[in-house]
Amino acid sequence: MLVDESGLLMAPLVRRSWALRGQPPVLPHKAGHREKVSVAAGLWLTPRRDRLGLSVQTLVNGYFDNEAVAAFLGDMLRQLRKPLVVVWDGGSMHKGDPIDDVVEQSDGRLVLEQLPAYGSELMPVEQLWTWLKYSRLCNFAAADAGQLEAAILGELAAIVDDQELLQSFFHASMLPLPRALLF
Repeated sequence: MLVDESGLLMAPLVRRSWALRGQPPVLPHKAGHREKVSVAAGLWLTPRRDRLGLSVQTLVNGYFDNEAVAAFLGDMLRQLRKPLVVVWDGGSMHKGDPIDDVVEQSDGRLVLEQLPAYGSELMPVEQLWTWLKYSRLCNFAAADAGQLEAAILGELAAIVDDQELLQSFFHASMLPLPRALLF
């Protein structure tokens, strides 16, 4: 499983629109507010090794520290019920006692592997964030963090079964697509 976290703020990421030249669209939003939604995602190969899976978890007005990441890993262990190799970056949220406790409680079912320093180009989940922020939710001005969370979860739920799109995240990264999916 490839795991990464990201955050989305209330201010919309403004991109090109179909508005007439000289008449930019008005995107009312709560500027200056610290409301946000943090998202953790895991992109994984199914136990039968024939498809990719996507798991997500959100935190409204919070962030993924090592305790929240440990809870996410625990949920994945319960959901998948198979041994789990997690590949992620060297962020501080991936270290510490809560993470060590989940590994210890997994009875050998959880193995953690770290990407090389500055290896974000190897992480397919980074491509998921690019797709979500710059394609699907650009110009989206949420009224509050709850509406932003609903939009994030809606967009991600819509692609859970889209194998072509999930595979495209691998193709856009420097990490090769799992061999099982090439046949």
